[in-house]
Amino acid sequence: MRVMVLVKATEDSERGFVATPETRAAMEAMGRFNDELAEAGILLAADGLTPSSQGKRIAFNGPNRTVIDGPFAQARELVAGFWLWEVKDMEEAVAWAKRCPNPMPGPSEIEIRPIYDLADLS
Repeated sequence: MRVMVLVKATEDSERGFVATPETRAAMEAMGRFNDELAEAGILLAADGLTPSSQGKRIAFNGPNRTVIDGPFAQARELVAGFWLWEVKDMEEAVAWAKRCPNPMPGPSEIEIRPIYDLADLS
C-alpha cells in the first residue's frame, strides 16, 4: 500500500526557513528519521516545500484557467512537506508517523492519505 504523508503547514513554515541552531537540530533529527524509513524500505520519496507565497494555483472552470498567486490563506490547510511511503497497511503508516520528530517548532499535524491503485479505479 502506498501512502502520501503530508506535513501540514503552520504560521512558522509559511514565514520560511530560517537557519538557527534549533532548526538545524530539527533538520538533523528529521534526516535520521528519513534514514530509518529508507533502511526499512518504507521511503519512496520525501521533500519539504517552500512557503505558499512562492507558489501559484491554477483554477479550472470549464475551458478557462486562472492563475492565482500565493500566499494562500489558512496555513493549517496547506502542505509544508511530504513523504511517499510503501507500507503494509494504514496501521504501519500510523506507527511510523508516530515515531516522526515534530516537523515544526510548535504544534503541528501530519496527514496520511492512501494513494489510489489502478485496481481501485476499475
